[in-house]
Amino acid sequence: MTSAATIEALAVPNLTISRTFAADRTRVFKAFTDPDVLKEWFGPEGFSVPSATVDFRVGGKYRITMRSPEETDHTVIGVYREIDEPSRLVFTWAWETGDMPDADTLVTLEFADDGAGTAMTLTHEGFLNEDLRERHNEGWCSSFICLDAAL
Repeated sequence: MTSAATIEALAVPNLTISRTFAADRTRVFKAFTDPDVLKEWFGPEGFSVPSATVDFRVGGKYRITMRSPEETDHTVIGVYREIDEPSRLVFTWAWETGDMPDADTLVTLEFADDGAGTAMTLTHEGFLNEDLRERHNEGWCSSFICLDAAL
C-alpha cells in the first residue's frame, strides 16, 4: 500500500548538482569515502566534523557528525549501495539527529575526467517535500565550496 508521504515524495523532483573540481577523480572520490578526509571538508561552510566513521564496502555503513557554529550536532547515517571506484558511488542518506524527517533518501555521485580536473554530478532523490530538497541543495552547495577549498 502506498502512503500519502510516499506519493508526495514521488512528486518532488530530484536534486541534481554538477561541479568541476581541480583534482583527479581518485582524489575527489576519496574525499567522500575516507573518514580523515571527510573531517577536513564535509558539511556546510562554518561547520566542523568531530566524528566520521566509514565501513567502505557495499552494505557497509557510514556515520558523519557535523557541528554547526552554534555547537549543535547534526548526524547523517547511511549504507553504501554501489561502489565503482573512482567513477560512481551510491548510498542512502538519513538524519539521525537534527530537525529533518529521518526518511531515507538516496545519493548518487558520478565522477568523470574533465581535462585536468573532475566533473562530478550529485543526484539526491526521495525527498518528502520541496522544502527538504531545497534545504539539502543549500547544504550540498555550501559543502562543495568547502570540498573545493580542501582539494
